[in-house]
Amino acid sequence: MPDLQGRVAIVTGASRGIGRAIAEALVGAGAGVVLAARTAADVERAAEELRRRGPGDARGQSADVGRYDDCRRLVAAAVDAFGRLDILVNNAGIGLFGPVAEMAPDDWNRVLRTNLDSLFYCCHEAIPHLRRAGGGWIINIASLAGKNPFPGGAAYNASKFGAVGFSEALMQEVRWDGIRVSCIMPGSVATEFSHPLSGGGEEWKIQPEDIARIVMDLLDFPGRTLPSRIEVRPSQPPRKG
Repeated sequence: MPDLQGRVAIVTGASRGIGRAIAEALVGAGAGVVLAARTAADVERAAEELRRRGPGDARGQSADVGRYDDCRRLVAAAVDAFGRLDILVNNAGIGLFGPVAEMAPDDWNRVLRTNLDSLFYCCHEAIPHLRRAGGGWIINIASLAGKNPFPGGAAYNASKFGAVGFSEALMQEVRWDGIRVSCIMPGSVATEFSHPLSGGGEEWKIQPEDIARIVMDLLDFPGRTLPSRIEVRPSQPPRKG
């Protein structure tokens, strides 16, 4: 477990699921963490619970990361609260599924805004602060759907293929600033959100705390090493056929 005393992180989509588990791990390692989610009451409640546990600090910030102004306010709030920024975890995501011919354009746009535009918005605002801090980490939570398309998943697949490409291009842009960029690509995770092909019960699925552990392992990697793409699968999914 890395010692993150004095470090500051933003985690989007942090009121529950993977984001909540990541925020909890960061606070447990001593970081100051700004949790972001769309519903103010939910994110404030999550931040208060983590703040009580410590030893790090936690603040809640309501934000729709599909909107640039919200992302700008989110990053500014973190820097105002803690004086710096070292870690950005882009975790917020949604899944709306259906055939292209039947999907409403508003649903398509909502998926792309939340899952892909938000990466640009948050990174655009965070990078100057990460440079000012002398470097840091950007960790984007994508999906194995970013390499494995499936029927009914055109919007989700497009957003996650885009997230992977965005992450790898950004990694090459900022590596000389001491900013490391990693893209984590989980398969089926036991959260309230899963795409229709995950199927079955929850016991075989990746747990949110498993992804949080990967994030903490990344933050503990030697500075000379960059795991840029990490694919994560359930070790024993249901047998097919």
